Amino acid sequence: MKEDILHNLNVINDRIKNACEKSGRRTDEVRLLLATKTVSSDRIKIALEYGHTLIAENKVQELKEKYEDLKDVLHENHFIGHLQTNKIKDILKYDVSCIQSLDRPELAEKLHQKLSTENRTIDVLIQVNTSNEESKFGVNPNEAIELIKKVSHYSTLKIKGLMTIGLFSAETEKVRTCFKILKKLQQDIIQENIPNVEMKELSMGMSGDLETAIEEGATIVRVGTAVFGARIYPDSYYWDEGKA
Repeated sequence: MKEDILHNLNVINDRIKNACEKSGRRTDEVRLLLATKTVSSDRIKIALEYGHTLIAENKVQELKEKYEDLKDVLHENHFIGHLQTNKIKDILKYDVSCIQSLDRPELAEKLHQKLSTENRTIDVLIQVNTSNEESKFGVNPNEAIELIKKVSHYSTLKIKGLMTIGLFSAETEKVRTCFKILKKLQQDIIQENIPNVEMKELSMGMSGDLETAIEEGATIVRVGTAVFGARIYPDSYYWDEGKA
């Protein structure tokens, strides 16, 4: 198991390095985030001890279940799944440093209320639905700037950039369009010069399309199956609001 995971990490690192070289970017401009949904704590620890310390869960329940096992191992934990407002209290218990899936005003408001009572802040990315699929969460690109302006008024929420889940397609150019939309939106937001808003992060690209995402400006690529192996559930399972 250890040999397989370390081999896979080396392969992914090479893919990131090659994609950066091809697009004229430095490798330190792109971080590898390990998507650890359904992955056991023992397997996650192998990657953490190898120096890959940025991980993320899709479900609050899994975050909770693995917390004790991982809390003493150096790592940074993001949350990338759809977050229901009734799970806010739970997610803030488990050392999540960034919520990448903020996509609606009511979630921002509830997060701010809870964070205010605890006198703390959290980094967030605004999730954008660049594929225009009803099955995907995220704000419509045309409504993203309006949402960001609303969120920017909450002192507890530190907007660091944008996140998207690209089209699940083998057609590279269709997937690339999603990433181009996010990059264009990033540039438009920068031009707006909104107070308390940073646009340094573009979280986009996964195991199958990370090269395309890097070519289009990704600063975080989210990889799970290419490191830890295939999962027993389809991707749609992890983005289902009812199972958050």
